[in-house]
Amino acid sequence: MQNIVMKNFMKIIIILNLFLSFFINIPLAQALKIGLIDNANEFTVGFSNQGIFVDRNTQKVLLKGMPMLPYKIKKSGNNIIIISKGKKYKFKTSKIEIKTLKRGLVFSKNKWYRGSFLILNTHKGVTLVNDIDLESYLLGVVPAEMPNSWNLEAHKAQAIAARSYAIANIGKRKSRGYDLKDTPHDQAYGGISAETAKTNNAVIQTKGQVLVYKGKVIPAYYHSSSGGRTINSKVVWAKNMPFLKSVEAFDSFRPKNGHGVGMSQYGANYLANYGYNAYQILAYFYKDVNLKLLKSKY
Repeated sequence: MQNIVMKNFMKIIIILNLFLSFFINIPLAQALKIGLIDNANEFTVGFSNQGIFVDRNTQKVLLKGMPMLPYKIKKSGNNIIIISKGKKYKFKTSKIEIKTLKRGLVFSKNKWYRGSFLILNTHKGVTLVNDIDLESYLLGVVPAEMPNSWNLEAHKAQAIAARSYAIANIGKRKSRGYDLKDTPHDQAYGGISAETAKTNNAVIQTKGQVLVYKGKVIPAYYHSSSGGRTINSKVVWAKNMPFLKSVEAFDSFRPKNGHGVGMSQYGANYLANYGYNAYQILAYFYKDVNLKLLKSKY
């Protein structure tokens, strides 16, 4: 297998050219809304330090949140109920923002998260949304999508693909009150609880970098393994995306796991272990794309 990889890539790297060229007119600090809990009967949140519950419509502080105490969230008609220490608070609003003071963290789903949160009474239940900037979001995506033990260049390729996917899919689930789910239906996201020094480094080293095809950031689809070869997008979704062509995936040692379109994560790590950097890996799995930077200034 090593000889096959070396032989194929000597040809590939001569032909392919992934290059950094100017900026794309999207702000680096792009805010995302990540759906953590959807239409639940109830859920619980907590704070690492003091926080507040704020009516999103009036900006009025409804309740102060104390550190390391659970707050149960439920719906009641068009209202939201918060229960803590045996006390029940009923608020006449369908949107409550959760904020921490002094850059604290919020706890839910057995994980800690950066950013602020929005509680929505959707009439079907209560939904929890994490409002977070793009780069902080990626810190929780890369380790949730790839093992920490994998090659740094694979992590960097994952960071760029995940950043591109997020930008290309802003508003995808707008009808639910957020952009993306925190599961592999979009991208796995584990908050600060998932972060590691190594994967954080991959995000930092690739800060703002996205893949662009004909002037637009691409939805850089990826999957765990192809079983030997990736699949043309048209075969899976009946939609032809020219940058997503079938290629040898260098993951025949793994059974197929996922839709098979775009970058094979196992294939990316395999190639990284043979000395190929993140940009060479991306140029192989995504055809005729350019690497661009999101604008750091408005």
